[in-house]
Amino acid sequence: MSQPLTCDVVIVGAGMTGAACALYASRAGLDAIVVDRGPVAGGTTGAGEGNLLVSDKEPGPELDLALLSHRLWAELAQEFGEAIEYEAKGGVVVATSPGGLLALEDFAAGQRAAGVTATTVAGTELYAREPHLAPGLPGAVHYPQDAQVMPALAAAHLVRASGARLLTGRTVTGVLRTTDGSVRAVRTDNGDIHTPAVVNAAGTWGGELAALAGTSLPVLPRRGFVLVTEPLPRMVHHKVYAADYVADVASDSAALQTSPVVEGTAAGPILIGASRERVGFDRSFSLPALRALAAGATRLFPFLSDVRAIRSYAGFRPYMPDHLPAIGPDPRVPGLFHACGHEGAGIGLATGTGHLIAQTLTAKTPDLDLAPFRPDRFPEETP
Repeated sequence: MSQPLTCDVVIVGAGMTGAACALYASRAGLDAIVVDRGPVAGGTTGAGEGNLLVSDKEPGPELDLALLSHRLWAELAQEFGEAIEYEAKGGVVVATSPGGLLALEDFAAGQRAAGVTATTVAGTELYAREPHLAPGLPGAVHYPQDAQVMPALAAAHLVRASGARLLTGRTVTGVLRTTDGSVRAVRTDNGDIHTPAVVNAAGTWGGELAALAGTSLPVLPRRGFVLVTEPLPRMVHHKVYAADYVADVASDSAALQTSPVVEGTAAGPILIGASRERVGFDRSFSLPALRALAAGATRLFPFLSDVRAIRSYAGFRPYMPDHLPAIGPDPRVPGLFHACGHEGAGIGLATGTGHLIAQTLTAKTPDLDLAPFRPDRFPEETP
C-alpha cells in the first residue's frame, strides 16, 4: 500500500503564479507540491501574451507589486534568459490627440514619483522608435521597464527549477481541516495530500477553491481575445498601445471593451489585443471582438491592413471587483493562502506574488504591505 503524500505546502494551480509560488517557496526551504487538474500553463497563462508591465499601473499597491516583480523578473532573466524568451523591449503608450498627450504626461509624472522610468517622446523621436506607426500622432510616453516572456515556457521552467513535485491531471475536490478550522490536507480525485498550508493559485477558479476551504473570494472570469499574425520581420519594436487601454483595464463594465495593443514577438508573429468582457466561461468565437481588435491595430499601424491574421485565441482573466489580487494568508482559514485575482497582469505580477507568499509561509516580514491585498477585504458571502 502506497504511503500518503505529505509536504510543507500544496500549491493549487500550475499557471505562472503557481509556478512562481513553487519556485520561491522551494528556495525558502519548503517542500512543495503543485497540483493542477490540467497541464502546466493550461489555463489563463497559456492564453496570455506574457506582458511584464509597469506602464499601465497608477501609483499604489499594484504598481508597488509590479516594481518588485520587475526586479525579480530581471534576476530570473539572468538565470533563464532565452529559454523563457525574456525580452526587455520596453513599452510605448501612444496619445492620439494633443489633449491625450497632456493627460498621458500627467499620468506618467505620478508614476515617476513612485519609481517608474517614463520619458515623453514626440515627433521624429517617436517615429525613430516605431517607424511604422500611423503618421501625425502627437507623441507618446516610453517605458523602458516594460518587458515580455513566453508565458507557457516561463511557467514550465520555473516549476522545473523549483524542484517541487508536480501532479497534473488531478482535480482538487476538498480542503480538509482540523477541529479548530486549520488546514490539514488537500483532497483530490486521486487521493489526499497531507499539508499544513495550501496556496490558492487557481486563477479564475480561485473562488471555487476558496469555497472548498469553507470561505469566499469574489473572483470572476473576464474573457479576452488575441489575434496572431503571420510571422514577419521585426516591424513593431516595443509593446505599443493606445492610452485608453489603461482606462479599459480599470473599468468595471461587463460589456465588450477593446483598445489597440500591438507587439512583436521573438518568433515573428505580431500579437494584437486587447479585448475584455465578462461573459462567464463562454469560449464562443466573437467576430465583433476580433473585428474591433483588427480595426484598432490598423489605426495604430496601417501596414497591418495587408498582413494576414492566421489565428486567434481566447482566455479568461481572473477579475476582482477592486482590480487588486488577493495575496497572503486568509485569517478565516488558518493555513490557507491566496495568490490569485491578478486579472490580465498575472504574468508580470507573478514573481512578486510568489516571493511574498514564500515570505509569509516562512513567517518573514513581507517586502510589501499586504493589507491592500487581504483576501477578507470583501463583504462575506456564503461559500
